[in-house]
Amino acid sequence: MAQQAAVKKPVTAKKAKEEKVYAYKWEGKDRKGTKVTGEMQGANAALIKAQLRKQGVLVTKVNKKSTLFGKRAKPIKPLDIAFFTRQLATMMEAGVPIIQSFEIIAEGAENPNLAKLVNDIKVDVAAGNTLADSLRKHPKYFDDLFCNLVQSGEQSGRLESLLDRIATYKEKTEALKAKIKKAMTYPIAVIVVAVIVTAILLLKVVPQFKEVFSNFGAELPAFTLFVIGLSEWLQSWWFIILIGFIALGFAYKQIHLRSKPFRDGQDRALLKAPVVGEIIYQAAVARYARTLSTTFAAGVPLVDALDSVAGAAGNVVFYNAVMKIKDDVSAGTQLNFAMRTTNVFPSLAVQMAGIGEESGSLDEMLEKVADYYEAEVDNKVDNLTTLLEPLIMSVLGILVGGLIIAMYLPIFQLGAVV
Repeated sequence: MAQQAAVKKPVTAKKAKEEKVYAYKWEGKDRKGTKVTGEMQGANAALIKAQLRKQGVLVTKVNKKSTLFGKRAKPIKPLDIAFFTRQLATMMEAGVPIIQSFEIIAEGAENPNLAKLVNDIKVDVAAGNTLADSLRKHPKYFDDLFCNLVQSGEQSGRLESLLDRIATYKEKTEALKAKIKKAMTYPIAVIVVAVIVTAILLLKVVPQFKEVFSNFGAELPAFTLFVIGLSEWLQSWWFIILIGFIALGFAYKQIHLRSKPFRDGQDRALLKAPVVGEIIYQAAVARYARTLSTTFAAGVPLVDALDSVAGAAGNVVFYNAVMKIKDDVSAGTQLNFAMRTTNVFPSLAVQMAGIGEESGSLDEMLEKVADYYEAEVDNKVDNLTTLLEPLIMSVLGILVGGLIIAMYLPIFQLGAVV
């Protein structure tokens, strides 16, 4: 029997690896004879029919949904994992068996890739593996922190409450990341648009004016000559400039991927950047407090929890600070004193950690710290956007308006002479 099981296992794994999930449109009749239609994800039409028969639907037609002009399956995002965790926690708290919970989530998933992931986890759990071990087979979507928290929940018999805390943690973390991206993306996008518009004017519009000015037979203003010269230079070198920007972007990506000192230097520089640096700093404090609160509430020992917190810090300055805190706490120092000696954390976070240690409610105090700094990040991002809008409009006005003035200045001077 053991030999037979050993033979079957790789075949099953291979089959699961090759199996793909597709979207199908189906038509049929329910138990009352009413015509019903819908869509469902599955590996093949036979499985779709089998699932519908279990629901009391007499299937008359099943067709694979075309992806040529329709939507392609999207990659699984962290928010999808947060949504999956929230659904699983809700169903388990309601008393739904875990295998049935997986089936319901997979059936309702709009993303076929997410449905396949949930089905793979379901198969592993149904085979007798723990949920934590099943999740560890998909490290791309479930990191060590996620799996360790699930394992703590399974061992303590509080999996439902732990899943709820994990879902809250993931939702808050992704919301915080979205705010940071909003603060960084908006000005960059506007600057890119401004550069593209300016390049189009220099390449297409200015040469037309140059031909008109050549018939004037008069000396052009210095500003106009400067813009015409810039246009001629861009027309001659635009392809080299474009290649240079692409090469620069590729080189940055490779250096960032391969060089740890470069990444560390970038992290330190971002924290010192004006305006944006304060947002990144407060976001890192919120992430530290949120992660430590979640792990500590799950019953993970403080020293072990700090390992997970360091990995989730997202910035080398905070990573080094958390590792120093871990060493100090291991030596018997209280958490708030260890935080103070790093000179990285704000006094509010240090004091709240001290109150939490004295009152025995460290996880609650850290959660309040996370809520406070997340709200601060939200406010600062909104304020930054409000302040940047007039500044960006001014830059656009100067660029575009300056080019227009440079082109019409000779015409104005000619009108004055006439």
